[in-house]
Formats: sequence, structure tokens, C-alpha cells
Amino acid sequence: MMTSVSFLLLGLSLVTSADAAFRFASYYGDHMVLQQQPSSAVIWGYGELGSQVTVSLIRGLETISKITVAANGEGVWRVQLPPMEYGGPYHLVAQQFAQNISSIHLVDILFGDVWLCSGQSNMEMTVSQMFNASEELKMAADYPYIRLFVAALVQSQTELRDLARVDLPWSLPSAENLGHGDFSYFSAVCWVFGRHLARRLRYPIGLVESSWGGTPVEAWSSKTALKKCGLSGDSGELTESFQFFDTAAGPCEYSVLWNAMIHPLLNMTIKGAIWYQGEQNTAMNTDLYNCTFPALISDWRHSFNEGSHSQTDPNFPFGFVQLSTYQKSQQKDNYPVIRWHQTADYGYVPNPKMPNTFMAVAMDLGDEKSPYGSVHPRDKETVGYRLYLGACAIAYGEKDIPFQGPYPVYIDVYYEYMYMNITYDQQLVIAGSFDNIFEVLCKSSSGESYEWLPIAASFLSVSDKVITVPFVWCSALGVRYAWDDWPCDYKQCPIYSAQQQLPASLFVKYFT
Repeated sequence: MMTSVSFLLLGLSLVTSADAAFRFASYYGDHMVLQQQPSSAVIWGYGELGSQVTVSLIRGLETISKITVAANGEGVWRVQLPPMEYGGPYHLVAQQFAQNISSIHLVDILFGDVWLCSGQSNMEMTVSQMFNASEELKMAADYPYIRLFVAALVQSQTELRDLARVDLPWSLPSAENLGHGDFSYFSAVCWVFGRHLARRLRYPIGLVESSWGGTPVEAWSSKTALKKCGLSGDSGELTESFQFFDTAAGPCEYSVLWNAMIHPLLNMTIKGAIWYQGEQNTAMNTDLYNCTFPALISDWRHSFNEGSHSQTDPNFPFGFVQLSTYQKSQQKDNYPVIRWHQTADYGYVPNPKMPNTFMAVAMDLGDEKSPYGSVHPRDKETVGYRLYLGACAIAYGEKDIPFQGPYPVYIDVYYEYMYMNITYDQQLVIAGSFDNIFEVLCKSSSGESYEWLPIAASFLSVSDKVITVPFVWCSALGVRYAWDDWPCDYKQCPIYSAQQQLPASLFVKYFT
């Protein structure tokens, strides 16, 4: 039950520590959200070597928990709070008993769900850069139980214990915090996602942003994860200086953002993560993304679980945005290849290689006139909402909420009649043109090469869940859908779900 009980302490003197070594780690502060039950929140900080540190969780006049530990040989202390029901506010008091007694305290602490938001520039885009920004900024004050935190842009060649810098310490939402500056703080996708969750769940949501534009998946991956995909973890494997859409890329060296912007967070207990990244990998290790991205998810899960002493779920929910668009005139297929690889080449999630994941399809949200470049579409409301639907289903177990667009469940090929029936898993709603969005793989007349041939809309037929595709020019060897950088105009892809109007994702199917 949410309350607003004010803080009173009797008989305890709170003295600001004169010893700068006695402090909480960088990502604890006033106004923070800690992960609620059944998990326990981990609290840690720094003190004198061997000193005794007592950490008390207090609500009103009641001490909920009091734990004493010793600072280890590196001057680090750490406690695990008892599992707490959502709500607050609480105060957290840490006392160090050494040559002198020092006290530090944090106020206005809430328990709820903590979500990590990471990726590159489309995750970085602030609320002020999205469509309907003024309306969104006005709503900030309506969500005092959402709290925001942003890690600063830092890279490191070695794994850091703590964040080197913080851009936004734990704060309540405000127009300034949500729209601080272009590609600064706060993430529009992260905010919209959290706003929808807070409205539905009616308890505190903590949003932790750690993102950097123009960065590849390899920079966010540990050396352990990279080795699973045949990459040594040695940045010497990079042979090019990558440029990203006519601007200098962010750090592309292997593991430098894992080291500085993810590894320091591992002691934090979190509910889950959302991710918007992949554009940089259309020009870097593209063909490895079907390994590197699932490996990142698996490694983050293991590492957060280990770092929090098993308090973060070892299979925590992980949501991501399937890439939007870049250029209408783009002839290369790097974007559809990355979209496909984002699902470990299944076309959908969750799947056996990516359990407990959810995906927001964004290929129908192209924004050719975006002042930030067409690679940065401004409709972050739709992206955040689609991620929210996935979280409701996957993270919160709501069985009856639609969260995915239609996907083929089987394809019947009738070679004697030269057509195929593609049957989807749900009723279809048709929004845009089918012209050339389906392609059939054909063998050349010489039999030595293969070619994808587009199918004109006039040849297609649609009924309920079935789309009939002809292949009158060849003996079909495969079929694919929306295999293009810019497959359709804004919200005008042809196939959507009847519920929630969610777009069908691209797919490719080869016939044996």
C-alpha cells in the first residue's frame, strides 16, 4: 500500500561523514527505487578496511531491518535487505563504526520494479525529440512513483567496480529530466515503457538508462560472451574505423561499454531489461549478430544473477526493438538481415535460443522527415507501448494480452498448381499495399543461380488467416516477407493483428 508517511528518527544522530571513503556506491541515492519481493535488494558501498557497517531500513518510527557487516580488505561493504512489498517511502541509514562513528542516509526510497534500458541512439533519444513531446513532458508530474537514473557515457579497457560518473542521479520525473537535450536524458522509449507499466501495475517503477549512440553489440558484451561467437574479445580484430550515418560512431571497441556502463551495475537487483540497438551492426559483424545478440542476453542474465547473489532472476525478462528503417532508397539488405538475426533466425520470440524475451516490431514506423535523420524515427510512443505489451505477457504473465503480430504457422506449397498458402497464427487485418512485399526464390533457367522475384499485389489473395502467393514463373524454393530496409510507409505495412493492430514481422522460409 502506497503511503506518504514522513520520516522521523528518535535517538539516532545522522552525521554527514567526514570520511569521504565511507559512502554508498554511485547508483544509490535519494528517491531511488529498489527491487521488490520476492527478490531482495542489494546495497553496497565503501568504508574503512575492516570497519563494521550497520545498515538500517526505516519507515516512520519503525526499523524494518538492521544488518551489520564488515568492510572487506578492499574497503567494500555489502548487505542484502529482506524481501520487501512494493511501496514506501523508506529511509536507509548506514553507520560506520571505526575510529570515529560516521553516518550517511538516503531518503524517499521506494520498492517496486527496476528496469534497465540500454542500447544505442534510438534508446538515447529523449522525450523532447519524440512526437507529441510537449504533451508527454506535461505528464511528468503525474507519475511521482516513477524514478529515473542515467549512467554517464564512459568507456573502459577493464571492468569497473562502480560507475565512473552519473549523468542523472535518482530523480522524480520532470520536464527538464525527460527532455534535457538531444540524445541525452531521458530516454523516450524507456520513459513510455515505464509510464505504461506504472499506470497498469499501480506501484513504483525504477528506470535505469545506460546507452550510447552509434555503438555495436560487441561494445556492450563481455569477453566471455564474445568468445562464444568466435570473437577473441581483442579489439585488434577491428580493422575499420566505423562511421555511423555521416557522424562519428560511439565506442566500437569490444567490451568497453560492458566494462564501464554494465559491469558496475551487476550488484543491482533488477526486474528486467529492454534494448534498442542493432543499427551499428548493419556495418559491423552483421552475419554474427544471430550469435552475439543472444549471447549478450544470456551473459547479462548470468552476470546480474551472480552479481546480485542470485537476487536477479537468472532468466530475467529481456525485451528489444526489432530495427526500424533507414533509407527508402537503400538497396542493401543489411537491415532485414539484422532484424532476422535479432530473433536468432527464428523470426519470432520467445524461441529456444532466446527464452523469456519479447520484441517490438518497428519496421512500419519509418520517419523520412525526422530532423534527427531518418534512422531516428520520432514515434517512440508506439515503440514503448509495443514493448510494454510484451512485458505484460512475458514479464508479468498476463495470458490474455496480445503482444505479437501475426506469424506464419505453416506454408502449404502446391507445385502442380504453382501457388502456396501461408497460414498465420491469428486473424489478419490488412492496412497497406501488398505490392512486391512478398518475394519468391527462383532458380535461373541455367540452374546455376537463384533470384528473389517480387510478387505483384494483383496476384495475391487474402482470406481470414491465409494469404495465397503464386509462383507462376518458377518452381519456388522459398518465400520471404518484408525483406527490405523500408518495407512500407508509416503504419502501412499490409499485415497487422486484429487485436492491438500489431504488425507482422518479416520472415524467410526455404523449402527442402
